[in-house]
Amino acid sequence: MADSPRLYKRAVSEFDALWDISESSTFFTRPLYYNASHQHGAPVFLAGIYGSFRLRLHGCAWQSCRTAVIPAGVLHELDVGGDPLTVFYIEPNVAGADALKPLIRNTREINGALVGTGGEIAFMRGLYEDRYNPHWSAAPLDDLMGFAKQRAKAELIDPRIAQIVDYLFEHEDDLTAVATLAETTGLSASRFQHLFTQQIGVPFRRYRGWNRIRKAIREIIKGNNFTTAAHATGFSDSAHFSHEFRKTFGAAPTVGLQKLARLQR
Repeated sequence: MADSPRLYKRAVSEFDALWDISESSTFFTRPLYYNASHQHGAPVFLAGIYGSFRLRLHGCAWQSCRTAVIPAGVLHELDVGGDPLTVFYIEPNVAGADALKPLIRNTREINGALVGTGGEIAFMRGLYEDRYNPHWSAAPLDDLMGFAKQRAKAELIDPRIAQIVDYLFEHEDDLTAVATLAETTGLSASRFQHLFTQQIGVPFRRYRGWNRIRKAIREIIKGNNFTTAAHATGFSDSAHFSHEFRKTFGAAPTVGLQKLARLQR
């Protein structure tokens, strides 16, 4: 039977959000409306778990799709109409966008991104519908990622860049100068920044901001307010955090961080 939006809207509050953030990935599902033009610091898989959503890549027309894979750094807008959307990122020290491609079917390529009409939709829907189960576990998500990675083309990043990516994950509030970090890799600052952008898909400062946002979200998941989370992750204040959140997700943090169901790892 085809999915019908009327069958689920009674059970889904517009504020229900499920987050799971691990060392290797970030998983988020909630009802969304419009997300202005934005770009992520990591490759992302999108899935409309009850119906299609609209996607517009920079310089292109709006596309209706059920799934999509968007590389890091690609500008795009979303129009979801209040339906739940799964957003699943994989960190570059684990794998590239190719590891997400097995999650999408019936695809066409548009400006480096893939849009599709099928994929791992039922799986993502099941995770979301089980969000308030006290025994909710992200283990199936880890298993799915392992399966996808096995089918994906191996894309190992330069070990010098991988070293910095690992460092940023371990020190998410770190604001060490680029030149100092570049020196630890044996590269000049300019060569390091060029290689980082080439390998990761976004400039170093953009990716460092992505890591800090991930940590701030984890702080909010723990129960801290936006101001405390901002200061704990190197943002000058909650307004600075909100500005960076909008650049990354295309919407205010209040849109994605209300009434959370989550597993903190």
